Amino acid sequence: MPEVNYIKHLREKEDLSINEIARKTGRNWRTVKKYADGESFEETLTFRKRGMMYEEGYGEIVDYWLEEDMKLKRKERRTNKKIYEQLRDEHGFRGSYRTVCEYIQYRRPQIKAANIESYERLEHPPGEAQVDFGNMTVVKDGAYKDIKALVMSFPQSNAGFSYPLPSENTECFLEGLKQLFHQAGGVPTYLRIDNLAAAVVSIGKGDKRTYTDSFIRFKCHYGFEVQPCNPSSGHEKGNVEKKVGYTRNNLFTTEPIMESFPQLATWMKKEMEKDRKRPHYEKDVLIEELWIEDKKHLKPLPLTDLPIFSVKSAKVNKYEEIEVDGEKFVIHKAKMKQTFVIKMEWDKFTCYTNDGKVVYQEACPYMNTTRRIPWNDIFMDWEKKPRSVRYSRFF
Repeated sequence: MPEVNYIKHLREKEDLSINEIARKTGRNWRTVKKYADGESFEETLTFRKRGMMYEEGYGEIVDYWLEEDMKLKRKERRTNKKIYEQLRDEHGFRGSYRTVCEYIQYRRPQIKAANIESYERLEHPPGEAQVDFGNMTVVKDGAYKDIKALVMSFPQSNAGFSYPLPSENTECFLEGLKQLFHQAGGVPTYLRIDNLAAAVVSIGKGDKRTYTDSFIRFKCHYGFEVQPCNPSSGHEKGNVEKKVGYTRNNLFTTEPIMESFPQLATWMKKEMEKDRKRPHYEKDVLIEELWIEDKKHLKPLPLTDLPIFSVKSAKVNKYEEIEVDGEKFVIHKAKMKQTFVIKMEWDKFTCYTNDGKVVYQEACPYMNTTRRIPWNDIFMDWEKKPRSVRYSRFF
C-alpha cells in the first residue's frame, strides 16, 4: 500500500505521465496504470474449494443431513460413521472416512451459526408456537358449562389448534399440550407461555423460572424449548391472545352443544382445519399453504406418549369418606384413617390401596360442574316478543 500511495501521489500531485511513473518506480506500465488511475482498492480474499465434497455435490447432501438432524434429539442424530456409510452405499461416494469427518467438523459450526442468526433476524421463526388458555361456554345436558380451551398458534403462518379441557390444572395443561402436538403432527421448536401455575412455580429475574417437576419431565420428553413471558406482558404472546379471541367469537359465540369432551374436541379440530383455508391477514396467501412450510420445521413426535397424571394421598374419615379437590366421596368398606394412593388424571381419579388394588374410580369433580340456563327470563322475553322465538339462540 505505501508503493501504491506513492504512485497515486506522482500521478495526482506531481502530474506525471504513466510512462514517467513507470521509469521512476521501475514498475511495469500496466501495473502503474492500474494503481495510478484505479478507483477501487478493496481487499478481497478468494478461495477455491477443492475436493469431491465440494466439486461433486456430496457436501450439499451432508449439509442437508446435518440441518435435518439438528431438529432431532442428540441420540437420534446420524454419527459421522453413519453419514460416511450412507454416502458410500447410497450415493456412490469413493472418498475416505477421514474426508467426511473433516468436512463435518468444518461445516457443522457454520450451519449451527447460520440457524441461530436466522432466528435472531426473524421476529417469528417457523416452527415456533405460542399457547394460552381461553374461557369458553358450552351447553351440556340442558345447562351451561364453562370450559377451558387450550389454544396453540404458530405466528409465522397464523395456523391455530385448540383442545377443550375442564380446568387449568397441571394434568389438564399437559394433556392438552400433548393432544395439540398430535393435531399439529409435530413438536414446536420453541413454545412461548405465560406464567401459569400449571407450569411455573416461581418467577426469577429475566427469563429465570422455576418450573414444576411435571412440566420439566414433559418438556424433556417432547424436546421443545420454553420462552416464558414477563409478568403482566400478554403482548409478548399477542398472536395466541388474538387467536383465543378469534376462537371464542367464531366457535363459541352461540354456545355449541357438548355431548362429551372427546366429541367436542373432534368438532373443534374440524373447525380449526376449515379456518386454515382462509387468506393470511397480511401475506395474501392461504394459511393452509403457509402452515405446510411452517410444519417442516417442527420436531418429530416421540415414539411413545408420556402418561399424564399426578399422585396424591387421601385418608379416610369416620364417615368412610375421602376428600378430592374439595369434594367428599364415600369409599364403602374402607377403614377409618386408612390411607389411599390417588392417581389424578385430567378427567378422572383412581384410588389404590398400598398394595396396588383399585378400590374406587370417579370423574374429577369439575367434570360435572354446570350452571343453570335462566329459562324464566328467556320465557318472559319470548312472551313479550313471540315472533323472535324462532330466531333466538335458545330456540
